[in-house]
Amino acid sequence: MNDFSLFIWFISYLFVIRITELIIAKTNENWMRRRGAIEFGASHYPYMVSMHILFFISLIFEKVFFNRGLAAVWPVIFTVFVLTQFLRVWVIASLGRYWNTKILVLPNAKVIMKGPYRFLRHPNYCVVSLEFIVIPLLFSAYYTFVVFSLLNLIILSVRIPEEEKALKSLTEYEGSFHAHKRFLPKLVK
Repeated sequence: MNDFSLFIWFISYLFVIRITELIIAKTNENWMRRRGAIEFGASHYPYMVSMHILFFISLIFEKVFFNRGLAAVWPVIFTVFVLTQFLRVWVIASLGRYWNTKILVLPNAKVIMKGPYRFLRHPNYCVVSLEFIVIPLLFSAYYTFVVFSLLNLIILSVRIPEEEKALKSLTEYEGSFHAHKRFLPKLVK
C-alpha cells in the first residue's frame, strides 16, 4: 500500500469516528435537555466546529499538494495516535450520557470522577490537542500542525474557562476537582 492510499484509509477512519461521535453527542444532548440541561458557550461553539472542519480540509490540502510522505518516526507517532484513541474511548465511556461536544450541564448532577477524570480535569481536551499534533506530524503536514495547534490553544483558552465556570455554577465541580490540574495528571491520591 502506498503512502497516499494509507492517507485515504486514515482520513476515512477519522471521518467515521467523528460522525459516530457526533451521533453520540446528539443522542446525549437530547437526553440531557429532556432532563433540564443548560447550554453554555454557544457563542464560541460554531468557531470550534469550524476549526475542526478546517483542520481536515487543511490536512487533505497539504497532503495532496505537498505529499511529503510519512514522517521518519511514523511508528512512534502512530503509537501515540493509537493511545489517544484508547483515551478518547475511555473519556466517552467514563462520562457516559454526559459526554458531549457542547457545554451542557445538568443542575446538581453528580460530578464524574472516574476513568481518566480521576487524574485530569480535561482528558478530552488532551486527546484533541494531541490529535492536532500527531495527525499532521504523521503525514508531515507541518503547516496544518502549526496553524491548528495554535488555533486549538486559542479555542481552548475560551472554552475551558467557560466550561469550568458553568460546572462550578451548577454542580459541586470545584470541590470535586480542587486538587486536580487542568492538564497535568494527579498521580497520587
